[in-house]
Amino acid sequence: MSPFLGEFIGTALLIIMGAGVVANVVLSKTKGQNSGWIVITFGWSMAVFLGVYASNKLGGSGHLNPAVTIGLAAFGDFDPSLVGTYIAAQLTGAFTGAVIAWIAYKLHFDETTDKGLKLAVFSTGPAIRNPLYNLATEIVGTFVLLFGALNISKSASTMGALDALPVALLVLGIGLSLGGPTGYAINPARDLGPRIAHFVLPIKGKGNSDWSYAWIPVVGPVIGGLLAAALFRLL
Repeated sequence: MSPFLGEFIGTALLIIMGAGVVANVVLSKTKGQNSGWIVITFGWSMAVFLGVYASNKLGGSGHLNPAVTIGLAAFGDFDPSLVGTYIAAQLTGAFTGAVIAWIAYKLHFDETTDKGLKLAVFSTGPAIRNPLYNLATEIVGTFVLLFGALNISKSASTMGALDALPVALLVLGIGLSLGGPTGYAINPARDLGPRIAHFVLPIKGKGNSDWSYAWIPVVGPVIGGLLAAALFRLL
């Protein structure tokens, strides 16, 4: 039981299920091929539920997200000495989860010819590429995530195992409402860890890892998290 272990396993589970649902929808010859955006957003929300719950049980705080960790630490709501430990656990957990999801769908990656769809399993990308507006979307999405989560935690329930459910539902809402422009990374580890996995794994017929875009789902969420934590503290 430790903060590192909790955040590592929680984030790994988040990506196994999150990358897994995207793979199920976009890769060739899966049972869920072409089942659509609703399936992806619902799958990601369940991934958040499992990841947060597991992290809490194993000694973490259920952040699973450097933007959350940094935002809370910057305004005195989280121990700054743990920031490095948490971010390391989140990034390595996300990388590990992506590798496991690739193994689970290895045959379907081999059957898929579209390089963009293969990358989409691992990382986000814009529907319309415009760095300024793509960055703004990620800032807004992460602001809603952390500001909403902080207000949820302020009136924490006594639902036991279901304490992670309100945050999962919040992520479902963000995906449905704000996910269209950029695929709602709202989490630097969620995007960067799997993007690195895409870069290093021997994926048949893969393209490039779109590093020119990779800074947006890192910088945008950090800014959004800081703004949300600042406003929550102010209010």
